[in-house]
Amino acid sequence: MNIMVAHVEAGLRSFDLQMPEEINRMVTDSISDLFFVTEEQGLENLLNEGKKNNAIHFVGHVMIDNLFFQLSKLESMDPAVFPSNRFKQEHADYGVVTLHRPSNVDNKASLESILTTLSTVSDTLPLIFPIHPRTRKNMERFGIKPSDNITLIDPLSYMEFLNLWKDARLALTDSGGLQEETTALGIPCLTIRENTERPITVTQGTNELMGTSREKILDSFDRIMDNNWKIGQRPKFWDGKASDRIADIIKEK
Repeated sequence: MNIMVAHVEAGLRSFDLQMPEEINRMVTDSISDLFFVTEEQGLENLLNEGKKNNAIHFVGHVMIDNLFFQLSKLESMDPAVFPSNRFKQEHADYGVVTLHRPSNVDNKASLESILTTLSTVSDTLPLIFPIHPRTRKNMERFGIKPSDNITLIDPLSYMEFLNLWKDARLALTDSGGLQEETTALGIPCLTIRENTERPITVTQGTNELMGTSREKILDSFDRIMDNNWKIGQRPKFWDGKASDRIADIIKEK
C-alpha cells in the first residue's frame, strides 16, 4: 500500500513547477492509495482528481506535529549553542527573511527589486537572512548587495532556524513551510509570491500574499509595526495530533 500525506495542493496545479519538490508531489500523488490532507479544501481537490472518497482523510498537518515537538525540545536547550542567537540578543525586535524561488531569485530585476524593498524595511527593523545557495549565487552573479541592516548568514539547521523565527516580529518569505509554521505560532508572514499552495494560511492564518509589490510589502510592514495586523487562527486539526490520527486510520485498513 502506498500512502501519501497530501497537502491542499493536491488538485491545485498552480504552483511553481520549476521547483523539484512540486513535481515530486504530483508523481507521489499519482501512485498513492491513501491520502491524508492538512485542510478541508484538500478533500475537494482530490475528489476532483478522481480519487476515491474512502481513500481521503482529513487529519491535520504532520509538519505542525513536528513543529510542536521541536518547540518542546527547544525549551530544554540552551539557545547559546546556536551562533545566530547572538543576533537575537543584540536586537529586541527583528524580522526573518527566506528567499529561494526561481521566479524571485533567478531574474536580476526581480531579485534586485525585492532586496531593495527589504533594505527599506531594514531601515526600521533589522532583518536576518539565512541565504539559500541559489540566492547567494545569483546575488553574486548579478552584483546585488543588500543593506547593511540585513544580516546574511549561511543556511541553518531546523532547530536553529526555529529558535530564530519563533520570536521574530515578522517573516518575509517565499517558502510554503514557513507560511504554515508562522500561522501555527501566530507570527505575521508576508509571502513574496503571487499565489500559494497553502491558502488556509491566508484565509484563516497570519499570512498575506504580497507578490513582489514594493507598495504592498511596505504598507503591510507598517501595519505590523503599528500592531494592526490580523490576529489569525490556527486551522482545524493543526493541534500536534495528526500523526496519531493517521496511525489510527492505517491500523483500521
